[in-house]
Amino acid sequence: MRYRKFGNTDLIVSEVGFGAWAIGGNPIVGNTPIGWGKADDNDSIAAIMQSVEQGINFFDTADFYGLGHSETLLGNSLGGNKEIIIATKVGHRNINNTIKLDYSKAYILDACEMSLKRLKRDTIDYYQLHSAKLAHLQEGECIEAMQLLQQQGKIRYWGISLNTFDTSPEAGFLCDHQIGHGFQLVFNIINQRAADTIKSAKEHGYGVIARMPLQFGLLTGKLKPDAQFAPDDHRSFRFNREILETTLATLENTIWPLCQKYEISKTALALSFILSYEEISTVIPGIRTSFHAIDNTTGIIQLEKEDIILIETAYCKHFAHVVDLMEQQG
Repeated sequence: MRYRKFGNTDLIVSEVGFGAWAIGGNPIVGNTPIGWGKADDNDSIAAIMQSVEQGINFFDTADFYGLGHSETLLGNSLGGNKEIIIATKVGHRNINNTIKLDYSKAYILDACEMSLKRLKRDTIDYYQLHSAKLAHLQEGECIEAMQLLQQQGKIRYWGISLNTFDTSPEAGFLCDHQIGHGFQLVFNIINQRAADTIKSAKEHGYGVIARMPLQFGLLTGKLKPDAQFAPDDHRSFRFNREILETTLATLENTIWPLCQKYEISKTALALSFILSYEEISTVIPGIRTSFHAIDNTTGIIQLEKEDIILIETAYCKHFAHVVDLMEQQG
C-alpha cells in the first residue's frame, strides 16, 4: 500500500480507502432504498479487519449509511485504533420516513456528538457536509458549525461531499473563500465530469477523495446488460437497459483490452486510472467482504500517459452521453 498527503493537512492516507456505505445494510426510507441490499455484520467486520491488514488506514462513512449502522460497525471494530483515519458525513436525515437535508448549525452540532458516540472517538478526523448545495454554504450556518467543531477539537478537518454530476458551484465557493480542507467527488473511467474540480482542488491545497470508482459495479466486469437488482438495492432505480448496454459495449471494445496489456483485473484498471492522477488523495471503493478488501488493493499501477489519454478520449466520445443518461435517471 502506498500513502498520500491529504491536501494541506497533516493526514497521510492510504491510496485505497474503505468505502463504508454498503456495510450499513439495506434500510429503506419511505419508498427509497438507501443501501446496497442485505449485509452480514460478520462479513463486514471481517472486511474491515482484512482492509487494515492490506494497509488501508482511511475509512469513509456517513451517519446516513444504514441510519448509523455503518458508523457503529466502524466504531466497534476500529474505535480504539488511533492509527486509523475516519471520515464521516452529516446532513441527511430520516424524518417521519422521509429523506430530508438539514445543514442547520444546531443539527450539525448534535449530529456530530451522535457520530462520535457511534464511532467511539473523541475526535472525527475528517467531517464532511453530505451533498450540501451552494445555497446552504451561502447561508452560512453549516460553515459556522464546522468551524466551531474544529475549534472545540471535535473534528480535525472538514470539507464537503460534492454532487455527483456538477461539482463546480460548491467547490468553487470553498476555494474562493479559502475554507475547508477537502472535497469528495465522483471520478472514474465512466464519469469524468469532475476533472476540472480536481485540478482546482490541487491548486488550492484541498485533499480529494474519489468515490464511486467502480461506478456501482459497472467497472468490475461482473454486470450484464440484463442485470436485475433487488428492491432494497439503490441500483434498482439508477440503471436502465440503455445505460447498461451502452456502457458495457464501450468498455468491452475500448477499455478492457488494457487489462491484457497490463495483465491486471478490470477492478485494478479502474482504480489505477484514478490513482494515476497525483491530485487524487485516496479512492474509496465499497468494501463488503474480505475478498473485496484484497481485490481492491491488488494490482494497482501507474498507467502510461497514452492510456490515460485513451480513457479520457473514450469519456468524451462515449461515456459523457452515458453520464447524461445517468443524471436523467436519478
